[in-house]
Amino acid sequence: MTTAVARPQSAQLQAVERIKSYILDHRLRAGDPLPTESELTAAIGASRSSVREAIRTLAALDIVEVRHGHGTFVGRLSLSAMIESLAFRSMLSNGTDYAVLADLVSIRQLMEQGFARPIIDSFTAAQEKGLGDLARQMKTLAKEGKPYIEQDRQFHLLLLEPLGNHLVVQLTGAFWEVQARVAPSLDVAPADWLRTANAHVEIVDSAAAGDLERLRNAIEEHYAPIRNHIRNLHA
Repeated sequence: MTTAVARPQSAQLQAVERIKSYILDHRLRAGDPLPTESELTAAIGASRSSVREAIRTLAALDIVEVRHGHGTFVGRLSLSAMIESLAFRSMLSNGTDYAVLADLVSIRQLMEQGFARPIIDSFTAAQEKGLGDLARQMKTLAKEGKPYIEQDRQFHLLLLEPLGNHLVVQLTGAFWEVQARVAPSLDVAPADWLRTANAHVEIVDSAAAGDLERLRNAIEEHYAPIRNHIRNLHA
């Protein structure tokens, strides 16, 4: 039996890890400046070319941000890299099985149903008004045969923002962005736009009423049209 020997990391990957360690060791936060290329080269013990390539890699991941003429800063740590990857994978599966989109829709539904109780507990009158206004706009647009992409995004972010869980809001925004990019290829029927708009209204009403089971059912109804559409496309 042979034992696999781990390959040594390339100089670039070593530089990537050392820069990440530098950020953590110096307790830098989003927006904080990093040392100049020369200073960073000396600080992490890497070559200038390795540092340069490492910065490009980290910039693609939003771990650092390069501002030309100003320097390099700790990035805002968004989920844009994940969004691009998921969106591309979803589009690759279009026309075959839509598996990635189906998984993403399932995760969105499970997240919102799982947070149904905290949503009710943190629900406010201002939130009810904001969500209600958005839901009514969706119904109006649906009746006119128009999509309501932006209103839908605002609705789901506002629904979860009061939970105080920044990562959940980020993930919701990221998953919504991926779904919105792929959705035009689904050719959703006007009746499904209206059904989903009505489900948004029910989500607001059930959350305001403090009815946990009703809210979970409303969330399920919200995702039912697109789940059915994906299932029919696959079939």
